Amino acid sequence: MTRIMCGEKAAKELNLVPLSNDTVSRRIKDMADNVKKTLIERIKNSRHFAIQLDETTDVADLANLLVYVRYENDGSAQEDFMFCQSLETRTTAEHIFQVLDAFIQENGLDWKKCVGVCTDGARAMTGRHSGVAARIREVAPEMRWTHCSIHREALAVKKMPDDLKSVLDSAVKTVIFIKARPMNSRLFSVLCEEMGSEHVQLLLHTEVRWLSRGKVLSRLFELHKEVQIFLQDTTFPMTDIFEDTVWLSQLAYLSDIFSCLNELNLGLQGLSINVFDVQCKINALLKKLKLFEIKVKTGDVSAFPALESFLSDNDLTLDGGVRENITAHLVSLRQQFLDYFPVMPEAEASSWMRNPFSIDTSQMASEDLTIGEQESLIELSCDETLKAAFRKQTLLDFWIKQHSDYPVLSDKAVRFLLPFVTTYFCEKGFSSVVVIKTKYRSRMDAEPNLRLKVTSIDPDIFGLCSQRHAHPSH
Repeated sequence: MTRIMCGEKAAKELNLVPLSNDTVSRRIKDMADNVKKTLIERIKNSRHFAIQLDETTDVADLANLLVYVRYENDGSAQEDFMFCQSLETRTTAEHIFQVLDAFIQENGLDWKKCVGVCTDGARAMTGRHSGVAARIREVAPEMRWTHCSIHREALAVKKMPDDLKSVLDSAVKTVIFIKARPMNSRLFSVLCEEMGSEHVQLLLHTEVRWLSRGKVLSRLFELHKEVQIFLQDTTFPMTDIFEDTVWLSQLAYLSDIFSCLNELNLGLQGLSINVFDVQCKINALLKKLKLFEIKVKTGDVSAFPALESFLSDNDLTLDGGVRENITAHLVSLRQQFLDYFPVMPEAEASSWMRNPFSIDTSQMASEDLTIGEQESLIELSCDETLKAAFRKQTLLDFWIKQHSDYPVLSDKAVRFLLPFVTTYFCEKGFSSVVVIKTKYRSRMDAEPNLRLKVTSIDPDIFGLCSQRHAHPSH
């Protein structure tokens, strides 16, 4: 058919395509194995490495353990996908450690090089005597466990005054009534289009999504007039709440405060985030919350744009009860963040790592450095060439590059800065698993596809091609 329609040349080119039913999957596996081999060699050559791990259930009800690694390579820090394996039976700490340890041993990696492990706060991960962190510490004594900062933030924002909690619950029920029912969703969309609204759909709320609460509340408040009109012709039992200015004032506040918290959440995501970055962002939030509290007590709501706009548009003043609820929530939030993000003595003692060029030599006696290390730090701080290069790279990369000239200081800094502070990459990887492993491909091994999807390492295509024939046997 190709010869008749397209000619002899096209027919010959088509004839070169192998007809095996698993050719593509074999090619994917070959490239994934090549990438994995490169990664293992890089980790072996690194002085230290740190990992983050998490587990979740896929579409086939299999529990998948996802692990990412951070290591040194060519004078900089690299972050990459390590492996994804199914937990065939239980998801206890012992089973998770066995899978992790089997991968380390099988690939000839050294546990003693592991300086950090980041997980969520699940008991299987954090158990003092039998958790994954405790089991890893038995084979990697210098490992430092870190509770994911984003997970801690999500826990810190859960608590709120009863009145605000009631507003949040009512808002979620309203969204579910409209969004989760197909006919209601279609009718609401048509109503929004007829009213010329910027948005035509609400967003569903889910606790497992980090940014869900803020986005749901913001969208609901933006469309609260449309929602009020829509609910008038329904049997929804809480229709009158969208006519209550006190309730709407509290909804506006919640949309503002959770939008602020979403900004913090986004700031904790991304590459090369270290403990100092988290500390700075949390300290900034604590000071903001204190400022908000002072302002609200005087009736100033300028820090909350949606609330200020709502009060201004409706010629209202902030209700006394609402003011008390907002103040109580800000005080509670601040205390919760202080509880979940306590001051780290290690970070205070390691402040010289953050900016070695602004150290006070008169105060160095209190630092966790020997006299020889203090002398090296003074020499480094007086190097104007390094000072110029300091601002042009990440903190971890700077200290990695100082290994040849200041090996002891570099080693201390890298051990402290290398561990992950969030499980951001694992969560990102789980999103890729959802796309790769669907109900139509529920029996596939997702690891080769996932590795090629999320890795930063390019496979050696030319090397792989040189080892293959054009027509492999089938």
